[in-house]
Amino acid sequence: MRQVFLDTETTGLYPAQGHRIIEIAAVEAINRRVTNNHFHVYLNPDREIDAAAQEVHGITLEFLQDKPRFADVVSEFLDFVADAELVIHNAPFDMGFLNSELGKIDRENLEKTAGNIIDTLKMAKDMRPGQRNNLDALCRHFGIDNSKRTLHGALLDAELLAEVYMAMTRGQESLMMDMLEEVSAQHEDGEAAVPIHLKVLSASEEELSEHDAYVKALNKGENLWAKAVEETSRD
Repeated sequence: MRQVFLDTETTGLYPAQGHRIIEIAAVEAINRRVTNNHFHVYLNPDREIDAAAQEVHGITLEFLQDKPRFADVVSEFLDFVADAELVIHNAPFDMGFLNSELGKIDRENLEKTAGNIIDTLKMAKDMRPGQRNNLDALCRHFGIDNSKRTLHGALLDAELLAEVYMAMTRGQESLMMDMLEEVSAQHEDGEAAVPIHLKVLSASEEELSEHDAYVKALNKGENLWAKAVEETSRD
């Protein structure tokens, strides 16, 4: 299973007011293991950055002047997230901005490219109703080191989100994934797969007799299934 943990930074809060994306980060995980494969880019928004937004992420317009535009990187970005399950904290915010950028260059919404979208903020609210569920609060709750997060940055936030998500979903899902990985690794190493021992309970003579009578009652006195089995064995 391929997942991509995604985060963006923007010039402001509302794409409908003309605000743009200035940073995109996407971190890949395969079967709940983060890989070294990631997508990260800063973007020139061709507009001013709101002061309040700059206080959050610390990215200046001067720094972005020589960076590419969204249209320059869109193909690489879409290739990276194609068919992956996207995991985003407060997905409506990031998806709103990404779809706004895609719409400006006549590209389809991101939902058409991604395999599925998970909103970890919604998950956290369901798990921890009435509590603060921003990324910092979740890091504290799950004991994840976020000491490097003095400012919001898309790449660091995507990496922290991956850790938070794994902690939130640790349980039966991860147990089954670990078992599948062990079996897969044994096959790759040329070893035999782990045998599965099933206890088989045979029907008693009384149960077989009752079943035969039941089937005959359904088929006007004839057990068609037994007849078919007998004919097959003769062939």
